[in-house]
Amino acid sequence: MPQGGISRRQIGGYLRLDYHGLVTLFFTRWSVLLIAIAGLNLFGQIDPEKRQLVQFGYNQPIEGKAPIAGYAFYHRNDPGFLRTNLTLRLTIAPVYVDSELGISGTEETDFGIGIAGGGFANSYNEIRSGKWFEGESFIGHGGEVSFNVYHLFNPDHMIPLSAIFRVAPHYSIFQRDSDTASDFTLPPDHVSVNVRTGLRLGGVEPLIFPQLGLEISTWYEGQFRSDSGTYGFDDRELHSHAHLFWARALLVYTFTNINHTFAINLTGGASANGDRFSAYRLGGFLPLASEFPLNLPGYFYQELSADHFALLSTSYIIPLDSRGRWTVTGVGSVAQLNYTEGLEQQGKWHSGVGAALGYKSPREILHIIVGYSYGIDAIRDHGRGGQSIGLLLQWDLEARHRTKRPLFDVESPYKSRGLFEIFGDWLGR
Repeated sequence: MPQGGISRRQIGGYLRLDYHGLVTLFFTRWSVLLIAIAGLNLFGQIDPEKRQLVQFGYNQPIEGKAPIAGYAFYHRNDPGFLRTNLTLRLTIAPVYVDSELGISGTEETDFGIGIAGGGFANSYNEIRSGKWFEGESFIGHGGEVSFNVYHLFNPDHMIPLSAIFRVAPHYSIFQRDSDTASDFTLPPDHVSVNVRTGLRLGGVEPLIFPQLGLEISTWYEGQFRSDSGTYGFDDRELHSHAHLFWARALLVYTFTNINHTFAINLTGGASANGDRFSAYRLGGFLPLASEFPLNLPGYFYQELSADHFALLSTSYIIPLDSRGRWTVTGVGSVAQLNYTEGLEQQGKWHSGVGAALGYKSPREILHIIVGYSYGIDAIRDHGRGGQSIGLLLQWDLEARHRTKRPLFDVESPYKSRGLFEIFGDWLGR
């Protein structure tokens, strides 16, 4: 599991419809730019519906210095691309492109071939005890191809059970940023082969706050690297291989009589032979950062790095008007974790809360949310307690052409961060 939470491509679905998609996360030495794309599976594993989706999110800490954190993407899904059994899914972002060609097989099994690459995809920010160490952070670029198999065990059931298998050779190269310490040795450029497999019962939509979802899933990912060894100040190591295991149980439910939406999400993970590049990274509130976002409101994005963790998150949405266009949302998270070696700090328990005001346009074409978060146990210069504000925006360009929004499930790698790298000075980097 690379930087940015649990984030590599996989397939899933939920409640009669069966889906898959992709979230690509970008972040630089200075910034984080996340890109997401989602696909719907109606009869197999390939999205049969034309789709255009734009998402934007941003977190700004009120105190402390941290990499800029946000996400932005444009996604296009084209069924019937060249041939009736082909579907092209494409994510476009500054300095990065991620694509997959879906091939419809039988009713139960589909295949996918992906190509992705661009700038700043493998950059790394070192954060320890609430401080961003710019001299130990660096830029990374990369690209990959992927080969995917998506199998549905029960096509006639309301709640689908899917198996996912993915192999993705990935090439990473690293370079210094302007503030990287002169005596800091970069990790070696290398090829990694990432193998992921999992079982998912149900699924959840890739929306800021979905209205319905049910998922129980379990996953394994192996990362096998061509080069390894020490780097930094000869005090940290890139391992030749790492193994990650995680699971999630999630429920999202809307009470139709009062139109309130409640969500609860329990995610836990462990790793073997982990290092900084395979760590689970928790912090911030960016719901579409990955398929399994590890949100801790009020913390810097990816502030905490763990080899083992358990995270419980909840949210509750209340409409403020009869049409549900205006809403108020409360969120909260609590986590217990064992830190990645070299990134330890006092206390293994962390918690955060937040509140937000939202607006949905008619037919939910546009959804905007602004909010405030407080990290109860985040370490800051004054002691404990971190604060941040955030903006989330969702624009569904195809919503007006649909009589009913379909449910579809998100997947996710993470990659580039070119927008904030380009405009970092203007943004106050």
